[in-house]
Amino acid sequence: MQLYKTLSFLMQAITIGLAIAFVVVLMKPEWIHNDQGRAVEIHEISRPAPAPQTPVMTSGPVSYADAVAIAAPGVVNIHTAKLVTTRSHPLLDDPFFRHFFGNQFGTPRQQVQTSLGSGVIFSGQGLVLTNHHVVSGADEIQIMLRDGRSAQAQVVGVDPDTDLAVLRVDLENLPAMTIGASEQMRIGDVVLAIGNPFGVGQTVTLGIISATGRNQLGINTYEDFIQTDAAINPGNSGGALVNAHGELVGINTAIYSRTGGSQGIGFAIPVELAKDVLQQIVEKGRVVRGWLGIEAQDLTPALAESFRLESLRGTVVAGILRGGPADLAGLRPGDVITRLSDRDIANAREAMNRIARQAPGSRLRIEGIREGKPFTLEAEVGERPPAQQRQP
Repeated sequence: MQLYKTLSFLMQAITIGLAIAFVVVLMKPEWIHNDQGRAVEIHEISRPAPAPQTPVMTSGPVSYADAVAIAAPGVVNIHTAKLVTTRSHPLLDDPFFRHFFGNQFGTPRQQVQTSLGSGVIFSGQGLVLTNHHVVSGADEIQIMLRDGRSAQAQVVGVDPDTDLAVLRVDLENLPAMTIGASEQMRIGDVVLAIGNPFGVGQTVTLGIISATGRNQLGINTYEDFIQTDAAINPGNSGGALVNAHGELVGINTAIYSRTGGSQGIGFAIPVELAKDVLQQIVEKGRVVRGWLGIEAQDLTPALAESFRLESLRGTVVAGILRGGPADLAGLRPGDVITRLSDRDIANAREAMNRIARQAPGSRLRIEGIREGKPFTLEAEVGERPPAQQRQP
């Protein structure tokens, strides 16, 4: 009997415990603990509200229209005409054929050849800068402004060594371009090329500066080009290369192309060089450059080894004009020039450009290596003579 009561009490206790547990689970689930003794928190799973859309920040403007509005009026189209004499058949130009038949099969004919280019208004006094090859040999040069005006232009002077020419036009209220600083331009800077490609009218193309100081391209005697991937095509020659503020930084001159059209490699003359050429032509009628009367050659590994040099920086004096400034100063063939005016020289092109920038009559300090030993001397810089007189 006693056992029966005990079992009955246990069953009632178990039943009551289960009922209490059920109520707790139903009403207060947070009271249940996990196996580590910490309360299990139940969170409602909800999708977060979408974040407000914000514009992506960039370092450049959305549009370059303001730069174009500043620069474009200062870029002109150039039309040239040249009278040439031709014969009706190429065979008639053969001296042997003419000796026997004379001109009985045809007389020379004259025709007008035209070409297109671009230019930059450099000053409000009517000075226009363009490429020498744009106006070379032209009998007539006409300039057309963006505002619709046109006028005949006269050649003030040319510099074939940099492929630059200065023109003068008699018009009032000319919109001269704002001159920038090409020496401060960096690779990756945005530039705009403005010109008249293929004669379709003034056109603007966009790119970046791909490289600076390009030389040894065989385009000009003196080369220090800005390279850009802004599209430059025939007719762009002499046009403007401007920065993102509409300031002139270069004169578009040449392209590298296998098809004749733009392939993303164009070259412009830095505005600092162009400005110096223009000033000399206007003030002196020609460009005056320094000259030593030497023929310079780049150092090769073989030459450096033969001269016992550890570096390829510098230039070898391959020839000297007898009686020229270098000869009078004591420079000899085989000397290796490493410094000019206390500045290191990297190669022959840099050395010749550095000499050319010296004023005739100035003293130039030359440092180098002669027969394995260092030397220093001074030369009085002469004026660079015409091409036929300056061969060493």
